[in-house]
Amino acid sequence: MPLLAPNVNSYRRLMRTESSGSAPINVEWGMDNRTVGLRVPVSSPEATRVENRLAGADANPYLVMAASLACGYLGMLSQLEPRPPMTGSAWSGGHKLPDDIGPALDLLHDCQPLADILGERFTHSYLAVKRAEHRAYFQVISSWEREHLLLRV
Repeated sequence: MPLLAPNVNSYRRLMRTESSGSAPINVEWGMDNRTVGLRVPVSSPEATRVENRLAGADANPYLVMAASLACGYLGMLSQLEPRPPMTGSAWSGGHKLPDDIGPALDLLHDCQPLADILGERFTHSYLAVKRAEHRAYFQVISSWEREHLLLRV
C-alpha cells in the first residue's frame, strides 16, 4: 500500500464515508465492479485487463506497476487460487486496507518476499524516506488543529 498510497493524505480517499464515491476499501476483485480494488472491465477477449483501483493520482505510476506485477508474481509463486469475484458492493466485505501510512509502512517492512523482488536497497530507502515524511507530518500543527483544538480549549 505505501507504493499505491504514498502520502499521509492518500488514505483519505480509501476511507468509507458517505462522500467517498467508489474508492475501494479492500482488495476484492470483480467483473465491471467499481467498488472493488481490482476490477476486470467488460471487454473483448483481446482487450481483457485488470484495473488496479487502489492507487491514487498521487502515486508514482512506475512504482504502482512494479508493485502490482510483483504481488501478482508472488501469488503465482505461492500458487494462490483467487477468491470468487465479488458481486454487489465490495464495501459489504469491510475495510481491510491500512487506514494510515504508518501501519502500511510496517506491513511493507515485514514483507520480505516483496523486498526480495523490489530490491532490499530500494525498499530500505523508500521506507526511510516515507517514515521521515510521516514523522515530519506530525511535527506541524494543522489549521484544523489550530481552529478546533487550540482556539477552543
